Amino acid sequence: MRPRRPGPLAAACTLAAAALALPLMTAAAPTASAAPRCTSTEDCLAQMTLAEKAGQMTQVDHAHVMDNKDDLAEYGIGSLLSGGGSGPGGRAGGTAEEWADMYDDYQRHALRSRLGIPLIYGIDAVHGHNSVEGATVFPHNIGLGATRDSRLVERVQDITRREVLGTGIDWTFAPAVSVPRDDRWGRTYEGFGEVPSIVKPLAAASVRGLQGDRLGPNGVAATAKHYVADGGTTWGTGDNGYRIDQGDSRLSEAELREIHLPPYRSAVKAGVASVMVSYSSWNGLKMHEHDYLINDVLKGELGFQGVVISDYAGVRQVEGDTYAEQLRKSINAGVDMIMVPDDYRLNIETIVSEVEAGRISEARVDDAVRRILDLKFQQDLFARPFTDRSHTDDVGSDRHRAVAREAVARSQVLLKNDGVLPLSAGSGADIVVGGRTADDLGNQLGGWSISWQGQSGDITEGTTFWEAIQAETAGTATDLEYVGTDTGGDYSGDIGIWVGGETPYAEGRGDSATLALSDQDKRNLREICARTEVCVALLVSGRPLVVSDELRTADAFVASWLPGTEGAGMTDVLFGRREFTGRLPVTWPASVDQEPINKGDGQQPLFPVGHGLTS
Repeated sequence: MRPRRPGPLAAACTLAAAALALPLMTAAAPTASAAPRCTSTEDCLAQMTLAEKAGQMTQVDHAHVMDNKDDLAEYGIGSLLSGGGSGPGGRAGGTAEEWADMYDDYQRHALRSRLGIPLIYGIDAVHGHNSVEGATVFPHNIGLGATRDSRLVERVQDITRREVLGTGIDWTFAPAVSVPRDDRWGRTYEGFGEVPSIVKPLAAASVRGLQGDRLGPNGVAATAKHYVADGGTTWGTGDNGYRIDQGDSRLSEAELREIHLPPYRSAVKAGVASVMVSYSSWNGLKMHEHDYLINDVLKGELGFQGVVISDYAGVRQVEGDTYAEQLRKSINAGVDMIMVPDDYRLNIETIVSEVEAGRISEARVDDAVRRILDLKFQQDLFARPFTDRSHTDDVGSDRHRAVAREAVARSQVLLKNDGVLPLSAGSGADIVVGGRTADDLGNQLGGWSISWQGQSGDITEGTTFWEAIQAETAGTATDLEYVGTDTGGDYSGDIGIWVGGETPYAEGRGDSATLALSDQDKRNLREICARTEVCVALLVSGRPLVVSDELRTADAFVASWLPGTEGAGMTDVLFGRREFTGRLPVTWPASVDQEPINKGDGQQPLFPVGHGLTS
């Protein structure tokens, strides 16, 4: 493992101590005697002006307010978020202590507002607290889906909860409970699997892990997203130039209810605090203006009492000639908080003017604000608005990483094994390791890692596959040789191990018309296998790729998904420390022409859902 920097000192979680912990901040935290104040949701509502209510319905990316922090109090902003890569100072990354300092500074400014209503701060902690340098990063959801283990997923999310709390943040835009039905979609890895029977229990487990059995001051508000049927969009219908992402789900209501709605029902039953609306459409109508699906189905039929939040600038994709029209449609359809994310003044002014013109009722605004304030009181933010620094030291701890290592091992799916695995660390074999992901932590993490799209290279702290296999064979007679991507040289070995696959991407930028391995990956695998007696392929990817030829080339083939920071989980199963137990959460196509391919559609896949050998 790369060495980790020393953790920050813990500090007591009281208002006074929080102020002392940040001596460079000029503003002291308000005391209980500051007035006027409000002490309950209804008390706050009774005292609020319409403009203050509109402020509570507004969520701003902190990068757009960090030079105007006094606006938090002046406009009564309800929430901040960090979009992908928007960390302390507006840059990607930052340590846990830096995040906590940033959060507390923003909270200080917000608490100067007339009623002293605290912020709630959101972030995409989608596979661990993945925006924070040194945090524990777990397998993406598709890998967790391969484990089929609700208890493990709950433990994973409990650790995510602790690490998020250690940076002050109280709201995560996770879990994604999408049901991906077309592997060409760039968000396939965000889903647990292609059938609701896989997704439902893991969605509920995620909510319990993040929030606890009942959301309170030690919980992080979870978000089920993206409502609804974002995993069922049709190829070629994507917005903004994307071929499938943010597209149109062209399916019947019966199919929507059978496949895509059940995970939301499961999450709501588990008490999920919020639901994020999808960029996508259903049969031509944007979800952000879908009165029937939000008001009637989600809030009515499913009985959801929490906060419905838009996606990042999602309101601006609603059909309309003006922002006022787009915003009116969304709020009247049931969206409670607007992830603006930039022009917060316009958002607040527009809500006020639309209510004054009678186009949005004040009752609808009160309902939205009531839901937002209820969430803040549930989390005890009025009494404990600052970071609980007792969690900060644990961010990226060895104990947390041990659970991530277990999750990696449990997620590995053995697709083929011609008597090669498990390997023996003490066999004295000559092992050659290569491929562009064998020693690349960023590739191992995938998208939504430090930055929105992720990045190849040494972007945070963790253990690559190459580092893990060195540790596994240390002190034995086994000889290791690392060739990286220079696989055409003069070398040989008893065993060859190739680690390759996709490089990081997120959302629509990952849409793929081919699902093909790169020419470099194909060449590296072919050359390693030609120079060794037997060879093992580890495919690091966010979805199935077309690997029929490569499957024939390798003697053993493993779907490693996007495992995160703990590469030792991969070596644990290769060397028999743990059994292979992972099973495919999605159907594996024989060719891209089969997409979309799913269980029960009559096509003949390369591997069906549930396939997975034991070693």
